[in-house]
Amino acid sequence: MIVCHCQNITDQDIHSAIDWMRAADPDTLITPGKIYRALGKTADCGGCVPLFLGTMRQNPSLEVPMHLRNLRGATQENRNARR
Repeated sequence: MIVCHCQNITDQDIHSAIDWMRAADPDTLITPGKIYRALGKTADCGGCVPLFLGTMRQNPSLEVPMHLRNLRGATQENRNARR
């Protein structure tokens, strides 16, 4: 299925890019921008963003690595501890 008509990106392209990025670096945070760059493309009109994100969420390799979760909360706790 074509997800991004402007750049001709399919759901399979998105899943392949996510799997490749996760295999190359298990700790990477995967974003739509990184997927576009991995595919050698750039975002255009943005009309595909909801479908693009939905397709990304279907990939089991998209999960944020456990040690990178809740970093914002940890940062806030560190600030409060310094006060």
